[in-house]
Amino acid sequence: MPKNKTHSGAKKRFRVTGTGKILREKAGKRHNLEKKPSKVTRRMTGTVELAKADVKSAKKMLGL
Repeated sequence: MPKNKTHSGAKKRFRVTGTGKILREKAGKRHNLEKKPSKVTRRMTGTVELAKADVKSAKKMLGL
């Protein structure tokens, strides 16, 4: 049987914790930062847990 390949985009975007949770970075902090308020850019920092609705598809792409 051939092996399943990991989705290249998914492995760059998601990180799996030791307990099996999937973490992601917040979106919107790549460009046009001058026109965004500092309050908004600070809110976009850090990692958060993936939404429950997206976990199934993310695990499938990561091969979990």
